[in-house]
Amino acid sequence: MVFPIVTQEVAAYSVPMRPVPARFTSLALLAAALVSGWHPSLRAAEPTAFDLVKEGNRYVGEQAKDKVVQIRSDKSIGGLQPAIWYVVYYDPTATFKSVEVKFCSGKMLDVKRPLRMVEPVTGGDKQLPKEKLKIDSDKAIKIATGEPILEKLTLKATQLKLERWEDQPVWKVRIWAAKLQNPNQHAELGEVILSAEDGKVMKNDLKINRVD
Repeated sequence: MVFPIVTQEVAAYSVPMRPVPARFTSLALLAAALVSGWHPSLRAAEPTAFDLVKEGNRYVGEQAKDKVVQIRSDKSIGGLQPAIWYVVYYDPTATFKSVEVKFCSGKMLDVKRPLRMVEPVTGGDKQLPKEKLKIDSDKAIKIATGEPILEKLTLKATQLKLERWEDQPVWKVRIWAAKLQNPNQHAELGEVILSAEDGKVMKNDLKINRVD
């Protein structure tokens, strides 16, 4: 007996894909951003002046560590937080008793022993009292730019200096704002001097009419 050959077609099919929950997609994107570092919200903030004092200790001798004489910045670009900073330490082994470390966005650029010929006469070569350095640069900017007279202006840049003034450590914060008629141009308004110990504004030398 011959049995008939029975053929059977097997229909090809695919398993339907389930949609990926949105929360998993977001987590994946965040993970990728953490790895690549491209996400704007993940950019590291500029280090503060006191952060740079600690970093600068790596580039000076033991005799100068933490013995801050002056901290100053260049004018900020693209925001109110400066990127270029100079930390000056008291160094008894140097000719002019100081060593200076220059930083850009937290990275050391240069170490030198600057010519500070006037400071020994004015007292600017003395170490600032560490116990009175309580207001960091970010807080100094916030206090200075928070002066009521600046409320309606578009602030563009700052430049800071921490030094001795009337025998106490102060921040001198110089401020720029956009001009009213041409916002692409900046006007230097003057500076605010505030205590590095408690943040109290000691002098306001701002002239907002310069934005006209």
